[in-house]
Amino acid sequence: MDLQGATVVVTGGARRVGRHVATRLAERGANIVVNYRTSADEAREAVEDFTALGVGALAVQADVSTKEGVEQIRDAAVERFGGVDVLLNNASIYFETPLDDLTEADFDRNIAVNLKGPYLGCWLFGLHMRERGRGKIVNIADWAVDRPYVNYAPYFVAKGGIVTLTRVFAKELAPTVMVNAIAPGPILMPADFSQETIDAVAAATPLGRIGHPEDIAQTVLYLVEATDFVTGAVIPVDGGRTVS
Repeated sequence: MDLQGATVVVTGGARRVGRHVATRLAERGANIVVNYRTSADEAREAVEDFTALGVGALAVQADVSTKEGVEQIRDAAVERFGGVDVLLNNASIYFETPLDDLTEADFDRNIAVNLKGPYLGCWLFGLHMRERGRGKIVNIADWAVDRPYVNYAPYFVAKGGIVTLTRVFAKELAPTVMVNAIAPGPILMPADFSQETIDAVAAATPLGRIGHPEDIAQTVLYLVEATDFVTGAVIPVDGGRTVS
């Protein structure tokens, strides 16, 4: 797909990895729709940065865990740019949930944002793309769904669902819409991680380093721009953690 003049929606695109990937897509000439829930200042700055690159940009505040919210993002993008060519289901939450302290609300929130949100995106944007005759959807899973950490049960249940969701919608939306997933390894460490912890994570990674958002961005560009013969794939971008 030629990204020049294409329209890309990035959920959770105002900060961190989502922002970096959106920037790379804008540099390739894509119009960017940034979805955010609470990061209003970051979203405004992102739109300013993308506009400075010479592309169209729009920020949409919406809750991706609701059908109404996802429809709001889609409709705003269509109204502004005429259609959506690419969806990056990037929005997610990640917090510790030890079983002894786990609440039903913790589970529900993880499922709502980390699984239901991408499901709604694949469904509602997928139908829109199918009507237009083309489209690419990229979901974000996690390398550790096959080797989950303790104290994060709801998160890994939800992210594990992304793998199946990706394969389901790849079949449902073929042959006009391609749906794939990226399973990142350690990319950006949480702010509360000590340097000792970060060093230990790097040491446990066969390639010997923490990943960079650029590693994810290049994989997104491959799936969106470089290939039209990949769908239903889950690509680990984890420095070899899967095989360690």
